[in-house]
Amino acid sequence: MNTIQSFFTYFASNTDQIGTLLLEHLQLTVFAVSLAVLLGVPLGILILRMPRLAKPVLGLTSVVQAVPSLALLGFLIPFIGIGSTPAIIMVVLYSLLPIVKNTYTGLSSIPGDTLESAKGIGLTDRQILSKIQLPLALPIIMAGIRISAVTAVGLMTISAFVGAGGLGYLVFAGIQTVDNNQILAGAIPAGLLALLIDFVVSRIEYKVAPNGIVLADGRMKKKTRRSKKVAKPAIVIATAFALLLGGSIYAFTREDDTIVVGSKNFTEQLILGNIVADLIEEETDLNVKRQLNLGGTQVAFSALRTGEIDTYVEYTGTLSVDVLNQEVDNDPDAVYASVKPQIEDRFDVHTFDPIGFNNTYAIAVKQEDAERYNLETISDLADVSNELVFGPTIEFSNREDGYLGLKETYPLQFKDVKPVDGGLRYTALMNGESQAIDGFSTDGLLKRFELVVLEDDKQFFPPYYAVPLLNGDTLKEHPELEGVLNLLSGRITDEVMQELNYLADVEKQRPEKVARDFLVREGLIAE
Repeated sequence: MNTIQSFFTYFASNTDQIGTLLLEHLQLTVFAVSLAVLLGVPLGILILRMPRLAKPVLGLTSVVQAVPSLALLGFLIPFIGIGSTPAIIMVVLYSLLPIVKNTYTGLSSIPGDTLESAKGIGLTDRQILSKIQLPLALPIIMAGIRISAVTAVGLMTISAFVGAGGLGYLVFAGIQTVDNNQILAGAIPAGLLALLIDFVVSRIEYKVAPNGIVLADGRMKKKTRRSKKVAKPAIVIATAFALLLGGSIYAFTREDDTIVVGSKNFTEQLILGNIVADLIEEETDLNVKRQLNLGGTQVAFSALRTGEIDTYVEYTGTLSVDVLNQEVDNDPDAVYASVKPQIEDRFDVHTFDPIGFNNTYAIAVKQEDAERYNLETISDLADVSNELVFGPTIEFSNREDGYLGLKETYPLQFKDVKPVDGGLRYTALMNGESQAIDGFSTDGLLKRFELVVLEDDKQFFPPYYAVPLLNGDTLKEHPELEGVLNLLSGRITDEVMQELNYLADVEKQRPEKVARDFLVREGLIAE
């Protein structure tokens, strides 16, 4: 009962955000499914007329269906960038198989004598298609469209990975912060939206189907003489979909003099992204668009380079090791001095003054495990690692400044390594599925779960001082942004950043509220 009450409390206090994300999700889904129908139905007709293309086309759409959605997004990002475009393309590609296959199956299953009779009375091929084949195949075609539409709602949640918005934002953020209420606030409306879209498509099917046709759900379209009244709901539904499509196109268009602020996909980044966005809104007359909760470093930095976003906050150690592929260096001043000119020269991206805090990696264990194995340092962990399971994030497990380099510095030989992304690694740790995880030194979840942070006694981890980045073209067009971003110079200490993360992760304050309250408290924006 407390869980249900807690969810409804969260839902009631965040209805504005949930409503906005629900509308974004609906627009993205309707736009993608509409494109899939416009492509899939003609393609199904084409392979019926040209049988030699049937196997290659159906085979190709089947192969696309088998590709993991995140892998497809990852492939599209370097070519298309981030935002709604790759998300829509992904959903369109996944939606094509049921639409194309059902169109082809429905049209090819019409008895040959029916088609011969149509030709016998003098109908042309186009007339046979429009008056005989499509009406008779409509239930099967609509079944494919309904499958695609419902599936698209679920697929579109992944669009948050590339900053397209939608209900997936809540799901991803909830996973990062181990907040079941936030996950449910994204998942439940998505489920209800899938039911709504399925109902709407079924009503469209019923309205456009000819009298006497047995529909996909087994109902028969009854004859009626009130054709105008019957057609009216269909016109209303079609008009609503047209408005949604128009709104989608408008929503996906970037306005002039708009600065797009990005962030990576964890709590601290969401807070920093909102701090930067609020500060630009306060200090300039520019419009600001938030493109937050993107994937890891490669997604966010690639988006910055290509101009998909204009600015986000990165870390000096990440820029040094993960972007510039330099050797690990423990001197914070040397790292910054090396990173700043190289990032500008190689990528035309400007690095501003450090914000103040150092969010370095940390290896954490539960208090009971620290006492059981007498763990104080990472070297102590290495001595007993063959008895333990390590549960890092996927990114940490594949980085040279993460696990790949860590196990070279310390003789770590874990019994097993099970990468788990986001806040799920904390859940796995607390459930005993792993005994050690990676974290960030400013994580609020370290405080929430009262974890023991092991000393990096060999000083492996480089410094990760937070620094604002700005696209070079954006700086040339809006030089005033340099002064705005440097207002954050030295403003946030390690302790302050951990407290801000704690407010979001544990106290469940929204990152945008945490960010705004901080700026007001620091006197950087008006209350």
